[in-house]
This record gives sequence, structure tokens and C-alpha cells, in this order.
Amino acid sequence: MMYVEERSETPLSLGEEKNMVTQLLLVNITIFMLLFFTEIVYGIEGNPPARFKVDVLSHVLLPSTIDGLLKNPWTLFTTMFTHDSFWMITSNMIWLACFGTMLQNHAGRQRILPLYLLSGLVGAVCYLLGMQFIPAFHALQPAATMTGASASIMALAIGATVVAPNYRLLPNLPIPFWIITLIFLIVNIGSHVMNNQGITNLPALIGGGLTGFLYMQQWKKGNDLGLGFNKFIFKITHLFHPKSHLHVVK
Repeated sequence: MMYVEERSETPLSLGEEKNMVTQLLLVNITIFMLLFFTEIVYGIEGNPPARFKVDVLSHVLLPSTIDGLLKNPWTLFTTMFTHDSFWMITSNMIWLACFGTMLQNHAGRQRILPLYLLSGLVGAVCYLLGMQFIPAFHALQPAATMTGASASIMALAIGATVVAPNYRLLPNLPIPFWIITLIFLIVNIGSHVMNNQGITNLPALIGGGLTGFLYMQQWKKGNDLGLGFNKFIFKITHLFHPKSHLHVVK
């Protein structure tokens, strides 16, 4: 039995209920706003910024140590939706909209969420391994955390490029899509290298990018690695729907 979706090349739209990219944008922005206003409340009550980091951020951002992970194992997932600065969420959401919409238009919305979650998880594992086994990172461990959706966005960027490397975003602009991805890679990796703490996220970016590459390569060969996940989500979200309303093909 296979679940079928209707796919069309639709732009990013807040009114499109089947637009998974829009839903991811809303989740990320909503979480950022909740954290932002919580930090304001902490400040109004006279708490120092460090108190907010200890009480709140430390429970949603991925720590750099295995001991820290064992205390808050859910941070493997929450960290990919959590941004702690305005510039980080702004840049990440712009790239998410760009690459996510591109991939969604060419491969369907059911590729977006499984790839986002899987690459975010792989990126988190690569980050932890890097912090444990790269000697240059050891001195940065006490203050280091993995923040944001960068690994997932890297996967969407590479994945979209695998699917349609020569696609032209603008018909009158003779620039293939892989050039835009290359610019993104240079800017993104460069900004992390120039930041002393950000450089520790490079293993996560590499892990996310490799996940996007392998995931979409397999999809092009007819192997949908997210099929089981999508079937599970479909059943959960349609648990109370009449069976006649399910769009199912045997």
C-alpha cells in the first residue's frame, strides 16, 4: 500500500496547508519568539542573562558533552528548532525558505520533514563526536552548544542541488542552481570558521550535507528513505478521519 500526494510547483505561501516548508518556518519562528519573550521576562525580573541560559536554553540546546546529553537527551531534536539570536534565525529562515521550497517543488513536500529531522539528528551526532574526538575543540567544550537548524538547512541545500543542479530560478538569469548552493556553502562555512565557537558546528554541517546528498540520491534511484516515517505520520494525523477520505493507492 502506498500513500500518494498531489505535488505542484507552488511558491512559499502561508495559506498553503500542504506546504511543509511554511510549517517548518512557523515552528522555528514561534519557538524563537517564545524564547525571546521569556528572556525579556527574565530581564524584567532582574535576572542576569546567564540565569536565562541556565534555566531555559541549557534544556533545549544540544550540549557539547555526553554527560550533558544524558541529562537532556531530547536536545538531540529540540536544538534543530532552537535559535538564540536574531541574525541566526533570520539567515537560517531565508535559506530554509529558498532551499526548502526548491526541494519541495521538485521532489514533493513529503521529502522535507523526514530529511529535516534525519539530517538534524545526524548533524547533532556528528557535532558530539567532533567535540569528543577533535583535540582543538576540547578547550571550547565548557561554553559550546549546537544551536539552530543549520545542519538541516545544509541537507536541504545539497538535496535540492542533487535533484535539480541546473535549474534556473529566474528564466532570464543564466545561473544554474548549483552556483547558488556553492555561494551558500562558502558564506555559511566561512561564517562558522571565522567564529571561534561556530567552528565547532562544522562537523554538524558536514553530517547534514552528506545526509542530504545520500537521501536524495537514493530517492532518485526510487528508494524513499522517509517512506516509513511518512506512513506513520499519515496514520497519526488521520487517526480520526473517515477511511473514505484517505487518499490511498494499493
